[in-house]
Amino acid sequence: MKGYRVTEELLAGFAEHLREEERSGGTIEKYLRDVRQFSVWLGGEEATRETTSRWKEWLLELGYRPRTVNSMLIALNRFFIFAGWQECRTRYLRIQRQMFCIRERELTREEYERLVETAQDLGKKRLALLLQTICATGIRVSEVRYITVEAIQAGRADISLKGKIRTILLPGKLCRKLVKYAKKQKIVSGEIFITRSGRGISRRQIWAEMKALCWLAKVDPAKVFPHNLRHLFARIFYQVSRNIAQLADVLGHSSIETTRIYLVSSGAEHIRRLEQLRLIL
Repeated sequence: MKGYRVTEELLAGFAEHLREEERSGGTIEKYLRDVRQFSVWLGGEEATRETTSRWKEWLLELGYRPRTVNSMLIALNRFFIFAGWQECRTRYLRIQRQMFCIRERELTREEYERLVETAQDLGKKRLALLLQTICATGIRVSEVRYITVEAIQAGRADISLKGKIRTILLPGKLCRKLVKYAKKQKIVSGEIFITRSGRGISRRQIWAEMKALCWLAKVDPAKVFPHNLRHLFARIFYQVSRNIAQLADVLGHSSIETTRIYLVSSGAEHIRRLEQLRLIL
C-alpha cells in the first residue's frame, strides 16, 4: 500500500476546505488539532490503514473515552477523504447507545441558576446575560454573534450554519433584559455581546469567564462549559413539550438521533426509575 505524509500545506488546504463547507471555527480548530496529534504520533512515519488502526488502539490505551476516540477518527477520516487517501481510513469503534450520562458531567438547573446569580453578584452583567441567552434559546456558542440589536427588536434571530438557515424565537423577558443592557452599553446595532474594542466576544473568552465563576458558585468546573447550557435547555424543553422532532428543529439538528444524545438522563435518575420497579423483595 502506498504511504502518505501529513504536511502543513495539506493541513492548510484542509482548513480552507472546511471553511468552504461552512464548518464552525471550533470544528475546524478541533479537526486540525486531531490530525496534527496523529501526525506527531507518526513521528515521520507514513500514514497507512495500519498506522491509523494502531493510533486508535494507542488512544484507548491512554485512557481516552471511546466517544472521544471516535470524534478524533472522524476528523482524521475527513482529512484522508480530502487528501485522497481513502485507503488510510479506519473503522470507528462500535458503541452501544448510552442509556444515561455521567452525573458528574450533567449541569443541573440549580447549578445554572447559581452561576447566573454569582455573575450578577460580581457585577458581570454581560456574562450573566450571556449564560441566560445560551440556556434560554439553546444556541451554540458559535451562534452567539447572531444575537443582535436587530434580532432582539424583532424577537427572533436568523441563524446561518453549514448552509442552513433556522429561525429561533427569543423569549420576551430575555429581549427586555438585552434591550436594557444594550442601551446602557450604548450598543445601537449589531452584536450584543461584544468586547471593549467592539469585537464579538470569542468562544475562548466565554469559556474562560464561565470557568472563573465555578469556585464562587460552588459548581464543579467539569460541568461548566457553553455546550452544557445547550444540553440543559434541551432537557428542560423536552420535559415541557415532549416533542423530540420540534426540539431537533430548534437545536438545528439534521438527525433526531443527535437530539436523543442531548436527552440522556443522569445515572441517578436511572437508579430512581429502577427503584420504582420494586422488583427486589
